[in-house]
Amino acid sequence: MKQKETMLTSMGIDIARASYEELGEEHLASSVETPLREDAFEMDDDLKVELIEKHFKEIMNILGLDLTDDSLKGTPHRVAKMYVKEVFAGLNPKNKPVAKLFENKFQYNQMLVEKDITFFSHCEHHFVPIYGRAHVAYISNGNVIGLSKINRIVQYYSKRPQVQERLTMQIGNDLKEALGTDDVAVIMDAYHMCVSSRGINDTNSSTVTSFYSGKFETDEQTRNEFLKYISLEK
Repeated sequence: MKQKETMLTSMGIDIARASYEELGEEHLASSVETPLREDAFEMDDDLKVELIEKHFKEIMNILGLDLTDDSLKGTPHRVAKMYVKEVFAGLNPKNKPVAKLFENKFQYNQMLVEKDITFFSHCEHHFVPIYGRAHVAYISNGNVIGLSKINRIVQYYSKRPQVQERLTMQIGNDLKEALGTDDVAVIMDAYHMCVSSRGINDTNSSTVTSFYSGKFETDEQTRNEFLKYISLEK
């Protein structure tokens, strides 16, 4: 490796860049937590939009696009606003939904399944869309949650640069904490534009990831019941 590093350095090639280019399409994720700097939220959103707009304009200039054209001149601002206010809004903890719980007065003790939750995210390796469906289940430990809050939790963690494995675990762990129960399951079935629109250009394959805890992890009958409800097992 030393010889290769010396050769790359002598050729003026950045070693770090060569290393990750050598990895190619390897699927990497560093941790369950989204990698963020400690000062990630010291800058307000308006300034972030302003700076991203400036830098995206430069990207468009480098690509040779004519920013005086009526169709293009507003693009840098639109992209910057979209990044900060919409598709990556889940990076900011102030946007995290408050999961209000209600007492399970009717003593419903079976699993509750929220299926086919549509989500849109972005691959952190290429910043292109990941989209698909999430299926979530839990068994009450004395409290229930408003159904829309489950959707909002899925959307919150989706609105980040992500890898699907991390996204699935973040949703599962947050639901466990919010609901006060270990009995939680999450399955995500998604299409990755980094696979379909570039690279291998495979438009048919999807990726399925799962999170099981509590009874969903230890009891096969409970897990199979969940899979049957979402039609992954007959």
